[in-house]
Amino acid sequence: MFTFCAISAANAQNDVANAPNTELQAQAPLSTSTPETAPAAPPEKETWKAPFGGTFTATIAALNDYSYRGISQTQRQFAVQASAAYETRTFSEQLPLTAYVGAWGSNVNFPTTGTAAEIDINAGFRLKTLSDKLSFDLGYTRYNYPGAPESLMYGFNEFSFVAGYDFGPVAVTGAVRYAPNFFANSGNAWYKWGQIAVPLPFIKVNENVSFKAFGTLGNQYVERFTNYGIPNNNYWDWQAGFVVTIYGFDFTAAYTGTNLSVQDCLGTQNCASRVIVGLSKTF
Repeated sequence: MFTFCAISAANAQNDVANAPNTELQAQAPLSTSTPETAPAAPPEKETWKAPFGGTFTATIAALNDYSYRGISQTQRQFAVQASAAYETRTFSEQLPLTAYVGAWGSNVNFPTTGTAAEIDINAGFRLKTLSDKLSFDLGYTRYNYPGAPESLMYGFNEFSFVAGYDFGPVAVTGAVRYAPNFFANSGNAWYKWGQIAVPLPFIKVNENVSFKAFGTLGNQYVERFTNYGIPNNNYWDWQAGFVVTIYGFDFTAAYTGTNLSVQDCLGTQNCASRVIVGLSKTF
């Protein structure tokens, strides 16, 4: 999901994207999953009822950049993203397991390729236990780039395992993602990612406003790294930021970057440290 492979022979959950509980990237996109603490959390969102006892959710977001694992997918320009998902009810009271399927999309800017969008399809299983404090997610994502020539081999499959625990004062999440043939035919790829999110209940406005800080660290390994457009077989990315939830709208601001220099990034600023801001709403 590197914006550069079209420019040279080398080269975006949810991850700026999915701020807390994403990778302020694509999938992730800039959506948030807010750990709750009794005094500061806003009222629970109403569920959008779906067939067979399940629920629908949909999110729309606007950001000043779409960053996938620290690398801009829009040439550091504006991004609009949307997602929709269906999740079943738990299989039984004894087994708090659900299944889900969804789709996520964003505009992208890969010069000279004819690619203007990324559309991802995802599915998986989610287990929550210990009063929803402990969670596990086993998922699959198909990344698609409509308009890209097939010879570029942009589309790829990725499998993920995510685990998290909400301790109350802090929520910790970790993920491992594997792609058997990553973006632009770049071979086996592993992404390891961790996040800490801290609610800030001492910042009081009213019951409809809450604050949270977060930090993330990730490492992307790519087997055929020259196809992906990086000088080595791995790089690091990070984020530090906060989320303000105001009457159901999430405003996220994060300082994000990588250890890739301008030269490592095909002579562009797409890997450079920068501030990414976004506004999202989940229905």
